[in-house]
Parts: sequence; structure tokens; C-alpha cells
Amino acid sequence: MVRVLFIGGLGRSGTTLLERVLGELPGVTPLGEIIHMWRRDVQDDERCACGQPFSACPFWTEVGQRAYGGWANLDTARVLALQQAVDRTRFIPKLAARKLDPQVAADVAEYVGHYERVYTAAAEVAGAQVVIDSSKNASLAYCLRWSTGIDLKVLHVVRDARGVAYSWTKQVARPETDGHDEMTRYSPSRSAVLWNAHNTAFALLGRRGVDVRRLRYEELIADPVATTAGLAQWLGVPAELGFLAPGQVTLGSCHSAAGNPMRFTTGVLQLRRDDAWRTKLPGGQRRLVGAMTAPWLGRYGYPVLARQRDAAAAESIRPSMPTQPGPGQPPVTAPRPGEGDER
Repeated sequence: MVRVLFIGGLGRSGTTLLERVLGELPGVTPLGEIIHMWRRDVQDDERCACGQPFSACPFWTEVGQRAYGGWANLDTARVLALQQAVDRTRFIPKLAARKLDPQVAADVAEYVGHYERVYTAAAEVAGAQVVIDSSKNASLAYCLRWSTGIDLKVLHVVRDARGVAYSWTKQVARPETDGHDEMTRYSPSRSAVLWNAHNTAFALLGRRGVDVRRLRYEELIADPVATTAGLAQWLGVPAELGFLAPGQVTLGSCHSAAGNPMRFTTGVLQLRRDDAWRTKLPGGQRRLVGAMTAPWLGRYGYPVLARQRDAAAAESIRPSMPTQPGPGQPPVTAPRPGEGDER
């Protein structure tokens, strides 16, 4: 049985940063957002985080060989059809049931079977004890809970809803498409609705027998060493943290298949809390998001009425640039919290 850490939560919450940090632990291999791999990588041949096109990446080539006898043998259209049929946010109430309808159960089993193949093959190729899927989407986590071949742990990542809302308004190019495409953007009100929905879904998932642990983005930034050591213990891997120091992490290259542009970065990254939203998100939008998400903000320990800081203070705590890009990677303008298309 393959051991999988699924990182869940709404995009722009720091999930990619967390995946990269945990991916430096011995015995842990980050795979990126596998939910998007079928279309973006297997079908469209976008770049792996190592800088190579997916089809030319030795790691993913070997994974495809072990999982399917080569990616050419995978019916990508069928996987995408199954994704549309079962892996959608609106299907979570059905997926959360104690028992699935027979046809739904058959579709879910076939769908998660593909994830089992990829996870297992990736663990074998990497020699990993744990593989990380940072797909984030709650609906996929609910599908994976029905797998009999996956030892699933879910790390539910949260960030102040106003910071998430501001991040979703930014215009961010996708480097794997050479700047031709941009990441999805949402209005603050839309991101607030999604923030509530995702957090509610992951709270319920923990009541369905899944090992769910919650982590605030702000806690990771405040004390990355202690936070990572605790997560290593939870995962059952050695807490060898030579890559971490107070306020910074040293990242090596990886084979993340899809996700935020930060997956391409290597070198020393300064870990500083990004609170630019306090001055750059307009006051009306800030108050609207705070009102819409107040119940969960309070539960997670965030002040519902956030005080505005001056621009200089906010700018001083934004994440610093990594020292160098990954191999074959175009320059990254700045590391940002995790990205994933919400569906």
C-alpha cells in the first residue's frame, strides 16, 4: 500500500511552499498537483519542475513505464471523463456518504485506480516512503478516501481569507506555457465563497475516518523548523532538517508535475509572511471577505476585524526571491502561496 500525503485547501494558501519544504525531507517525494497532470502534462506536455517537457523528463518517463507500460497506453480521455463524472466540488455530499451508489462506486474505483498506479510507480522510482500530492481539491480527497490501495493522510492548509482573496486577484503568468497562459483569477467575493466551501469540506473529511491534520500558513512561516519537525513525525519519516533555518529554506530541484510557479525555484528562499493584503486589498473588499468568512476565521484564530498596517510594514514581510531558478526554467517573478484551479 502506497503512503500518500494529500495537501488540501484553497489555492493561494501556501500549499506549494509547504509541498516544497516537506519534499526536502528524506524519504518524501513531491509530485505536484496530480489532478492537473492528466491534461497539462500527459496530454499537453507542459514542463516538469525539473525544466524538461513532461515527455522528456526521465523521472516521469519511468513512472509512466511502470504504471502503464508507457504514457501512450493511458486513455487520457477516459481519465478526464471520469474526473468530470466524480471529481467535482458539487459531488462532495455524495462522496461523503457512508455508502456509494453502485455506479458511482464503480466510477470512483476506476478513477482512483489511476492515482494508485501513479503514486505507487512514483514511490518506486524515487525510492520514497511517502509521496505528496498537492492537488488541494477537496473532491479529489473524498474520492481517494475510497481507495483500498492508498494509505492516505490529508494536510489541510488554511490562510487568512483576506490574504487568499487578495492573492486570487493578482495576474500571474504560468511559466510552463512560456507566459502564454495565466493562472485563474477570482473576485474577492468568489474566493470567499470557495474558502468557506473548502474549509467546510475538509472539516467534514476528518469525521469520515481520514487522518486529517490542519496547519495555518502563518504558523509555517513563523516557525518552519518546529512545524516541519512535527509534520515529519506525523508522516513517520526522519526529521533531518539541515535544509531549514529560522526564516529560510534551501530548496533542491524536484519533479512537481503541475502547480504554482514556485515549484520551479531552487536555492535559498527567505520565509517571510506575506501580509500585503492589509494595504493592497481595498478596504471595502477586505471587510466583505471578513464578513463572509467570519465563522471560520474565528475558529482558526484569525481576527475578524483586521487592522490595516502601513504599506512599508506590509512590504517588508513579503517572501523574498529565491537565489536562482530551476534548470531550464524561465525567471519567476516572486514565490506565491499555492495555486490550483478551483472547480
